[in-house]
Amino acid sequence: MDRVHRQELKHDRFVEQVGHGVEYAAHHRKQTLLITIGAVAALVIGLGIYWYMQYQTGVRQDALRTAIRNQEAQVGQQPTDFLVTFTSDSEKQTAVAKAWQQVADQYPGSSEGSIAHYYLGVNAADKGNIVEAEKHFKIVAESGKDSWPSQAKLTLSSIYQSSGREAEAEKVLRSLINDPSILVSKEQATLALAKVLSKSKPAEARKLLEPLRSVPRSAVSRAAITALSEIPATR
Repeated sequence: MDRVHRQELKHDRFVEQVGHGVEYAAHHRKQTLLITIGAVAALVIGLGIYWYMQYQTGVRQDALRTAIRNQEAQVGQQPTDFLVTFTSDSEKQTAVAKAWQQVADQYPGSSEGSIAHYYLGVNAADKGNIVEAEKHFKIVAESGKDSWPSQAKLTLSSIYQSSGREAEAEKVLRSLINDPSILVSKEQATLALAKVLSKSKPAEARKLLEPLRSVPRSAVSRAAITALSEIPATR
C-alpha cells in the first residue's frame, strides 16, 4: 500500500480521493487499482476514527478500536501507552488479520462488522489477492449499513473496471449516482463512470463531465476538465 498517498490523503481527503480514486489508466490497471484502494483505506481510517471514537465505550467499539490501532501500528519502534508497535511486518499482518476477522465474525450485520470486512478487503488487495478482496467488498456492499456500502461499491467498480468487467462497473456506478452518500458523492461517482465510459462511449462520457466543469468545488471541476482532456477525440 502506498504510504505516501495514505499520509497525503489525511490532509485533504476529498481532493485526494477525487484525484486518485477515479484515475483509471488502462495501461497501469493493477497499480491504479491498488492506489485507489489505498486512497479509500485512508479515508475509512479517518472517518472511522472520527465517527466511532465519539460513541460511548462498548464492546464493539473496543474491538474496532483495537483493530484500527493494529492496522495503523508501526513496525520496529518501541511501544508506548498510545502507540502499538510490532517487531516484524509478519507479526503485524497476523495481528491485523486476527483483529479484523474477530470483529467481522462476532458482529455480523453491524456497522463494525462492515468496516471489518472492508479492511479485510483492503488488506487482501494490498497483498494482490483481488478475488479475496472482492469477496469482502461485496459483503459490505450488500450490508445496507450506514454509508459503507457506497464506499465498497466504488471500490468494486475499480476492481471490475481493472479486470475488464466494464458493464459491471457501469452498473454499480450508475447506482451510486442515483443514490449518493456522505462517503461517495454524486459528482465522484459521475467522474468514475465517465472514466469507465471514456473509450466505449466517449460521447456519453463527455456529456457526464461537461456539467461538472463549473461546479463550485474546484477539486471536482479540475478533475472533470482533466478527464475531458483524456477522452479520445471523436472522428
